Amino acid sequence: MTNPLLSNTELPLFSQIKPEHVEPAIDQVLNDARADVENCLQRTNDYTWENLIEPLEQADNRINKAWSPVSHLNSVMNNDELRVAYNACIPKLSEYSTEMGQHEGLYKAYSAIAKSHAFAAFNTAQKKVINNALRDFKLSGIALEPEKKQRFKEISQELSTLASRFEENVLDATNAWSKLLINESELAGLPETALEQAKQAAEQEGKTGWLINLQFPSFHAVMTYADNRELRREHYEAYSTKASDQGPNAGQWDNSDIMEKLLALRHEKAQLLGFNNYAELSLATKMAKKPADVLTFLEDLAAKSLPQARQDLTELHTFAEKEHGINDLQPWDIGYYSEKMRQHFYQLSQEEIKAYFPITRVLPGMFTVVEKLYGLKISEIKDFYSWHSDVRFFQIIDRNGQLRGKFFLDLYARSKKRGGAWMDDCVGRAKFHDTLQTPVAYLTCNFTPAVNNQPALLTHDELTTLFHEFGHGLHHMLTQIDYLGVSGINGVEWDAVELPSQFMENWCWEKEALQLLSGHYQTSETLPDSLYDKMVAAKNFQAGMIMVRQLEFALFDFLIHLNYDPKLGGRIYETLNKVREKVAVVIPPAFNRFAHSFGHIFAGGYAAGYYSYKWAEVLSSDAYSLFEEQGIFNPETGNAFLTNILERGGSQNAMELFVKFRGRKPTIDALLRHNGIGIAA
Repeated sequence: MTNPLLSNTELPLFSQIKPEHVEPAIDQVLNDARADVENCLQRTNDYTWENLIEPLEQADNRINKAWSPVSHLNSVMNNDELRVAYNACIPKLSEYSTEMGQHEGLYKAYSAIAKSHAFAAFNTAQKKVINNALRDFKLSGIALEPEKKQRFKEISQELSTLASRFEENVLDATNAWSKLLINESELAGLPETALEQAKQAAEQEGKTGWLINLQFPSFHAVMTYADNRELRREHYEAYSTKASDQGPNAGQWDNSDIMEKLLALRHEKAQLLGFNNYAELSLATKMAKKPADVLTFLEDLAAKSLPQARQDLTELHTFAEKEHGINDLQPWDIGYYSEKMRQHFYQLSQEEIKAYFPITRVLPGMFTVVEKLYGLKISEIKDFYSWHSDVRFFQIIDRNGQLRGKFFLDLYARSKKRGGAWMDDCVGRAKFHDTLQTPVAYLTCNFTPAVNNQPALLTHDELTTLFHEFGHGLHHMLTQIDYLGVSGINGVEWDAVELPSQFMENWCWEKEALQLLSGHYQTSETLPDSLYDKMVAAKNFQAGMIMVRQLEFALFDFLIHLNYDPKLGGRIYETLNKVREKVAVVIPPAFNRFAHSFGHIFAGGYAAGYYSYKWAEVLSSDAYSLFEEQGIFNPETGNAFLTNILERGGSQNAMELFVKFRGRKPTIDALLRHNGIGIAA
């Protein structure tokens, strides 16, 4: 029987992939890749791009094409059999990666190319591939003694396994809690769409009533609208204690030990490589040069934001007491009274806005925005292999009629699907033997699904999330770089990778763009001026509080990696509490275990790098300010961003590319202005 993961088709054969295919496929592609490496090294001592780099990129490509659909399915259609197969392969992939990173012959071959006369004739992207590889050899322990090399390999494998277990625990804990309500009165305050969603969730489990759970759309609806304060408290506790030693499922799926082990192993790995701590190691592949740069940046931003954050909270306390008689505002009250306050002062209801953003209008509108900016045509492809009936598939054609990329779109929350939103690489752009491989992306969100035969309606926050992920997708798909190592988002410094995504969010606030994106689901009327004016007036509502919350996450992440001491352990909540004392205005209750489900840093690629969101927001705000000056659909400015940022991938340093586009280095002014925060501290 042919293994669908080895089919080498343009797109994964999702409907044919079964758990039993996974391990044999990964074993084969890894064994083939090892053989390819040895063949390349044995054939010649006169190494060239054609006889070494290109064959190795092809081997990496075959590994990615086999593993990418497995990893994706594990995130969006998780089940026990697939999970077992996925976890069996994690150490194998880690071992292969470390083995290649510590391969003396391979390192010497890359070094020989870098020192050869031919290297001078390489183009910028090719040189970047070689230089990145030489850097990564060092970061994989190429210079270590044999005993330390072995330890490095063991650490890398264990880190991969632990990250996978962390994510599984969060998913299982999320799926484990729900609450069935028999009387609709218990959900008083919830808008009709949220009630219908809760009713549909109950029906899907064969129950009568209204089912709330820890999927974000359900949690957000209760926190924002439920009049029942005790229900909000209960839901908040369940959500904020996921995968921990606290809450309704205390001790089950507890990530406490995993977090400690992850920090300890990262620290040991960093020290093996000669760094003082994991924060230093993390910065070896980022724009920021040293930890002090990151801390100064975050603390400076906090100093500028804290006065407004404190004022935001004071105003909320005053409002809750004066208008609702609440003088003991709790964390589970913040979202609820914030929404009441927004409605009171701006007469702005999120539900009212939502009605103007049906997905049937938002998607074509978003495609029109990028057509105006970059001359792209996006059309839907109906016939494709899918993993779920919700999934849609599209292609992008540029103004010259060239196919630039394709993407899967999986928008709605469901059980067995990882929370959050993300873009991932299905297939990367590369040219092999003059044959161009078209890039393909996965765009995944967890929006509230459609109910009662109406289109799914997006909140404005969900609209910006969609634009954010599409920005990542465009970075991946519009690349014009033909070498896998630096095409798309590959090779881009991690603290610059959020630039194209955060940049795209700006169009969600522009009247001209919103006319394209909006259309009432019943009347097709575009967003009225009166509602738009209220949105703009309320845009920076609680912006100070939102800013310091993100700074709290970023500082916490950086400090637990910077200050890790093997004798003292992770000091996770001790560090978090100290950070909160300095920058937070809302202090959560003692039972809160936010860090236990902080997947970005414990299971994703953001360890000692969560600051990247704010760092890249400086870049994106400053980049967008040029559009503010020259017109938000100015074709010349759009083309400059396309050619200098999106098309260049990781082929040059992010700062060089930014300066090419903007004409200077970035400043923080636009970020503060966009958030309504005074530049003076």
